[in-house]
Amino acid sequence: MESVKQQEPIVKIHVDGCEVTLLGTAHISRASADKVKELLKTVDFDSVAIELCYSRHRSIIDPDALAKMDLFQVIREGKATMVAASLALGAFQQRMAEKLNIKPGAEMRTAIEVSDRLKMPVLLIDREIGTTLKRVYRRVGFWQRMNLIAGLMASVVSRHEVTEAEIERLKEGDILESTFAQFAEEAKELYTPLVDERDKFMAARIKQEIRKGSHRKMLAVIGAGHLKGIVHYLQNWDESILLDNAQPGGRQFRPAESVAGSNQSKEQKIGGKGPDPVTVINHYNYIPPSSKWPRMIAWAIVAAIFAGFAIGFTRSPDLGWQMVADWVLINGGLAAIGAIIALAHPITIVSAFIAAPITSLNPAIGAGMVTAAIETGIRRPRVEDFSRLRADTTHLKGWWKNSVTRVLLVFLFSTLGSAAGTYVAGYRIFERLAS
Repeated sequence: MESVKQQEPIVKIHVDGCEVTLLGTAHISRASADKVKELLKTVDFDSVAIELCYSRHRSIIDPDALAKMDLFQVIREGKATMVAASLALGAFQQRMAEKLNIKPGAEMRTAIEVSDRLKMPVLLIDREIGTTLKRVYRRVGFWQRMNLIAGLMASVVSRHEVTEAEIERLKEGDILESTFAQFAEEAKELYTPLVDERDKFMAARIKQEIRKGSHRKMLAVIGAGHLKGIVHYLQNWDESILLDNAQPGGRQFRPAESVAGSNQSKEQKIGGKGPDPVTVINHYNYIPPSSKWPRMIAWAIVAAIFAGFAIGFTRSPDLGWQMVADWVLINGGLAAIGAIIALAHPITIVSAFIAAPITSLNPAIGAGMVTAAIETGIRRPRVEDFSRLRADTTHLKGWWKNSVTRVLLVFLFSTLGSAAGTYVAGYRIFERLAS
């Protein structure tokens, strides 16, 4: 494979008395990792800021961290969907990296390893991935959530061949600008928490570390897609950074300091005015409460189902029992089909059939919680299942083969089956009443 080498995009600015060199990278680029090593060995930096949160940093320094995950706790705390989404997000990147024979986040690993040898502090400046996913979830409607989940699953099954040349082109500023501009126009509610908010968050973290530490020369290793936004917010540090509906940084400007393909870096001096960085960090760490409407609608549906039963039994005991049978067979049947699709244990499948008609009448308890707990108890994942998670999730069959991800699939598919069963059975009940 022919390797395409380009100069990495670099911006040099002064922030609150500290010279900050921002290096834009591609997260599965060998050239990016080499550039990080070169800068750290040739420039006298006193700190390194990297685009990682605590969770992702831990997964790099402690590859066996996934083996310590408590599946029961994940299910009980309602984090199963988030864990599945995180695994899907990482699977596509992992597969591309394997094709290029390089580890995902190689430039971040290099920054950590070289900084450790040089006894240099490593600063984690990105927002927790769980917080980002939750803020995405809160911003979009039901169908957009379904499209997002479909997109994540498509990234797992996609077999598009990605060349190293394509990876290197991700660092060209003009391509990044046009790509993100189109993304923002088509799905700004996704662009904002995934990109723009994190630009603001990382800019705030850089300022926070500079103000509380004695850093005078910092290297910031960030994804090239965030370079323009972070530089923009550092240059324009004012109260508007706290506005959630602010225009995305990458679309407002075309700064000259984004210099892909050049080893020149423009210096900017940034003053200390504007909001306290901690205020900005707390603002974008806040997770909005979930809407009450879905819960109210769920209880309204339950009330309507009970009312339908009451009316049916009032008219005729036979009609009432026919409606109960419809509810059990349809709701339980679709939940069981969901469990079958997930290749659940036969006992789990039977449990799905029994549990779904009952749990659907209590929105506080989902059928997926019951089936996942039973599947975990029957087929308790082994340590090797956790250790193989990263590799198994890169291909579709691996999600069913690995005991950990199979539990997540049991949860998701039986939940979806029960939800579909509630609406189908409800329609059937009121169809009987209308006849």
